[in-house]
Parts: sequence; C-alpha cells; structure tokens
Amino acid sequence: MQIYSFLFKWKKNCQPNFKKKVSLQFVRTVYVCSNQLVASFEEAKKNRMSQIENELETSRLLRDWYRIHKRELPWRESSDPYIIWISEIILQQTRVAQGMDYFLRFTERFPDVASLASAEEDEVLKYWQGLGYYSRARNLHAAAKDIMERFGGIFPERYEDVISLKGIGEYTAAAIVSFVWNQPYPVVDGNVFRVLSRLFAVDTPIDTPKGKKAFTELAGLVMDPRYAGQHNQAIMELGALQCVPQNPDCEACPLKGHCAAYGAGDVQIYPVKQKKTRTRDRYFHYLYIIYKGKTWLSRRKGKDIWEGLYEFPLIETDKAMDFAELQTTDAFRRLFAGAGRLNVSADLQGVKHVLSHQILYTAFYRIEIEREGDALKSYLPVATDDVEKYAVPRLIHIYLEKLEGNLSE
Repeated sequence: MQIYSFLFKWKKNCQPNFKKKVSLQFVRTVYVCSNQLVASFEEAKKNRMSQIENELETSRLLRDWYRIHKRELPWRESSDPYIIWISEIILQQTRVAQGMDYFLRFTERFPDVASLASAEEDEVLKYWQGLGYYSRARNLHAAAKDIMERFGGIFPERYEDVISLKGIGEYTAAAIVSFVWNQPYPVVDGNVFRVLSRLFAVDTPIDTPKGKKAFTELAGLVMDPRYAGQHNQAIMELGALQCVPQNPDCEACPLKGHCAAYGAGDVQIYPVKQKKTRTRDRYFHYLYIIYKGKTWLSRRKGKDIWEGLYEFPLIETDKAMDFAELQTTDAFRRLFAGAGRLNVSADLQGVKHVLSHQILYTAFYRIEIEREGDALKSYLPVATDDVEKYAVPRLIHIYLEKLEGNLSE
C-alpha cells in the first residue's frame, strides 16, 4: 500500500525541458510540468494539511484510549531514565507478567547506574538468571560503567549519546528519550509493527531493511510530537492489549474507523514477514557429579549461548542418546576415568528447551562417584549447598528447582 496520501504527477505530453524536480517533506521526489507547478503545489499543501489532521487524530485516539486502559506498572510511575532503561531491556523478550518480579528484584539490588557499574559481572548475571538473553545483562553492566566514565554517572539526555551505549538500539533509545524527556523519536517494536501494518494495510515485510525503514517513517508520521512520550506508550500498549497477534477484538479498538485491514476484513494477514527463523537441534547431557558433599561446575566461554554462565559438566552429542549409548562415547570415558564405581540416576530426561534459533533436547544424570578422577581438575569444585549461588542458565535452574533445593548429600 502506498503510505503517502498524494504524489505529484506529470502529463504524458509534458516536454522534458519543462519538467521540474520537486521535493516536499514526507513526499517522494517526483517530476511535474513547470506550468502546472503552482496549482499542484497549492493542491499538495491542502492535501498535506488534511493528512496532518488525520495523523494527529490517530494520535489523539490512541492517547485517549491509553489514559483509560493503560496498565499500572512501576516503571510508568518513574521519570528516572535508568529505571526506564532497565524495564525496556527486560521486556524486550519477556511479557510484563513474567518480567515484573525480575524487574523489582533487579532494581532493588541495583537501584541506580552507580550500583550496577560497581557490581561484579557474576552477581549481575545471577540477578538476571531466568530471563535468558544473558548478553543483555552483560551489555547493561558495560553501559553502566560507560555512563560512569563518559557522563559522570548521569544518564545522558541526548538521543545520540543514549544510542551510543552498548546494547541500546534505535527502539530502546527512542523509548527512553521520549518517555523521560518527551523527545519526538518514534518507537518501533513488535507491537508497533502490528498496529501500523494493520492500520495502513502495509504488505511490506517487517523483517526486511525496506520494511523497517518504512515503518519507522510511518511511526513518525502518526506521532504527535507534542505528546511523543504518551503517544509511544499508547501505541505500544494498544498492540500489547488490543491489537494482539491472534483474534484481536477489533470492535473495541479505538482505531477501527481508520483501520484499512479491518475495513478489508483481513486483519489476520498482517504484519507480513518474509522469512521464517531457522532453528537447529542440539542434544545436551548434563552430569551432576557428586562426591563427599561437593559437585563440579564450569563456566561457559566463547560466543555460544549462555556465555559467562555456570553449568554442570556437559557432553553434547550430534544425536539423541540414552545413557547406555552415552557411556560409550570418548567424552564420557575421559570424564570418568579413575572415578571408580558410578552410582547413576536419571533425574530428568527428554527436556525440550526452546531458544530463539535453537532447540535443546536435554537429559540430566545424577552421578555419585567413588573417587575424584583427574579430568575433574579442569572443573570448579563447589559445595552442593552452594550451587544456587552461581548464575546458571534457566534450563539448569529448572532442574535445580525440581530437586526442591535438596542438593546436599
């Protein structure tokens, strides 16, 4: 769908030497006959004024709806950019109901930039445990240190400075500066994509550079810059509560009278996506090894998932295996060489853990050993009672919860 309301056109019989290039704000560059320019320009101005009125009406409807239906959330009661920042990072891949407790716990321990910057990374990861996407916690930590060094501990106000911080992209920067200082930067997240694609019946795929650019421009067009912060929160809230992915209640929507997709009866086909995320299967076998009240952990390194988190000794295989087959692998034999008799129990098997681009099929085995083998020297010995003090992936946290906290022997 053409998202601009008008274009200059030139007649077929217009001679090339009489054509003139014209550019207007929000209008693509087009060519018009010079002898038609004045009339066309006046018509364009009139059309543009009408378009602006419609755009402001959309923003007003959104804000009116928001004032009545918005959820009462703790970060909405704050004008502290640090608090807004933490809430936005947590909620990027987490629903509000799930993220609330994490937000409250994290901000209680790290109430400001200084407390976050001065903390150890392990502690930051521990407080982030369960949210996933641990690179975001590391980025928060790095950005807090950057704010202390570059901005004297004061959260920057300029959009250009905010977006320069590690882990902050266009969406988060726009959210912070508009919510806190009412700066006119439009937010574009999944909820906004959905609302705008339906409102204007835009069939450009949202997961393409062209689509992202078009929707960013469109988000700016419908935003009343005088109320940027409230507008941004309103359109995001509409997408979260009203214009939901499946079975939206269009009859109760404040924008139904303006919604092109609703008018055409094809709301469900929007937004359009070009590609489907490819996933790969991985097979994890975690070994909770116990000897005289202690166990062993290792810290994940490299650019794989869960960088910096702790885990039990892991054997990854290229296919699903039961324990009998796992015992025949070289990795298993090396790990338990010299460990003597093994007392094995299969605590948890067939666990399917879905990440954004991977599916992990996981088994946990509790193994008591007769003596320490040399292979365990490359792992970190930890008292079984102290395992909960380490930041671990959600997958292992689930396992520990199922053990009901009774890890000691």
